[in-house]
Amino acid sequence: MMNSFGHIFRVTTWGESHGPALGATVDGVPPGVPLDEAAIQHWLDRRKPGQNKYTTQRREPDAVRILSGVYEGRTTGTPVQLMIENTDQRSKDYSEIAEKFRPGHADITYWQKYGIRDPRGGGRSSARETAARVAAGGIARAALGELAPGIEIRGYMTRMGTEAIDRARFDWDEIERNPFWVPDATAAGTWADYLDGLRKSGSSVGAEIEVVVRGAPAGLGAPIYAKLDTDLAAAMMSINAVKGVEIGEGMNAARLTGEENADEIDMGDDGTPVFSSNHAGGILGGISSGQDIVCRFAVKPTSSILTPRRTITKAGEPAEIVTKGRHDPCVGIRAVPVGEAMAACVILDHLMLHRAQVGEGPRGTIGR
Repeated sequence: MMNSFGHIFRVTTWGESHGPALGATVDGVPPGVPLDEAAIQHWLDRRKPGQNKYTTQRREPDAVRILSGVYEGRTTGTPVQLMIENTDQRSKDYSEIAEKFRPGHADITYWQKYGIRDPRGGGRSSARETAARVAAGGIARAALGELAPGIEIRGYMTRMGTEAIDRARFDWDEIERNPFWVPDATAAGTWADYLDGLRKSGSSVGAEIEVVVRGAPAGLGAPIYAKLDTDLAAAMMSINAVKGVEIGEGMNAARLTGEENADEIDMGDDGTPVFSSNHAGGILGGISSGQDIVCRFAVKPTSSILTPRRTITKAGEPAEIVTKGRHDPCVGIRAVPVGEAMAACVILDHLMLHRAQVGEGPRGTIGR
């Protein structure tokens, strides 16, 4: 149960890390959207493992198949079924941990809840599940391209462990030029050495990812129980290994005065409001303001490491564990396209909710 998210645009993911396949059933897709496997594959290729030495060396093509909901290159309005076959499992790598719980991993809580778990790659708790989300996000992006072509969604890393970007050197074009999706060329070089040392030692490190939605119209979201930031936060927090989410200033807002936090408003020459700053992250009272929507999330270090750690067995006996196999030294790298995909799904869902309630155009004009 509880494997679905979204209201009108609704995504249900299925499958395990070492099962024959995984995928998603995507319901509520608008009809007539141009869609084929290549359009979705573009986004999956950004997330797939084994592309460089800084991610897990599991080699998966992550080739997506569309099984339903598309006819002659366009969506039909019926559920779109997506499937991604697993082809490079090494289940034997996990034989030694079948009776032990990895500290920091979901092994123990899955066992406590269900009394059974799939130890092969973490089963359902594996970050492999996020491939299905990225595929669903590809559909969301295709639909947004038809319904709101001005919307752009970009994600990037702002921190890896103790290393952070210098926002004075922020360069949007740099994001696609390095393996860390970092908008700071100097930081990219430093991070390479930093992570290489951790990787060779068999350790791991956490990360911070920021996702920005540009061009979203004002009015998305609703007060109280359907806030846009509520659904964005839930979407990001549902990603494997995420332990914190912020919108705009986030936790830093606790350090600001009212004067510092206020995004002052003027009327622009084009008759639309202009904000002096964006401490709110583009969302006020749960509703988008028309500014950039800024969401940030923290990813913990990968729990599977080569350093021996104390643990217990299923029988409750003390033990020591070393996790062998192929693992991401910084899972935050591949979390960037996942965060983008979740943002795309949430924004499309709220765009459709908005149109269902109030229609296509803005309801409240200012100064007229």
